[in-house]
Amino acid sequence: MNQGKYVFAQIFEFVSHNEFIKLVKKYNGDYKVKYFSCWKQFLCMAFGQLTHRESLSDTIICIKANSKKLYHLGIGSAISKSTLSKANENRDWRIYQDFALLLIAKAKILYEGDDQLEVDIKKNVFIIDSSIIDLCLSLYPWAKFRKTKAAIKMHTSKALSNTFNRSILYY
Repeated sequence: MNQGKYVFAQIFEFVSHNEFIKLVKKYNGDYKVKYFSCWKQFLCMAFGQLTHRESLSDTIICIKANSKKLYHLGIGSAISKSTLSKANENRDWRIYQDFALLLIAKAKILYEGDDQLEVDIKKNVFIIDSSIIDLCLSLYPWAKFRKTKAAIKMHTSKALSNTFNRSILYY
């Protein structure tokens, strides 16, 4: 039996829940929400990111596999894929962008005088995403992805900064 806190819970002790709630109220993110709050959505998505899940389905499977630990992780109970998917589609993305900017600003302050930091975060910070777009193999034979499947990979990056904000597409 675990006597201490899980690493996931320890990491999120450093994340300001109150500041997140202020942003949720600012953008009315929990309007008509009964159970699955923006905070729980954030924790589920962060869990998927930190455990290197490759898809939403993979994230949900991993969350359900750890269902007995979810209360101690702050998530509560397992959720369905459709719940998380609908939350990702319908909730205001600005909540998470503003929260990321807030965390980046705090990280800059923490590492201001530290010469041992390998990454220079005094400039812009970029978020990079890579998505696979399925194609029909008979129409795009040059885009062979698997034996019976064609696809292309789209890389996007977005600068997170209060003064610089643009999206770049790479193919």
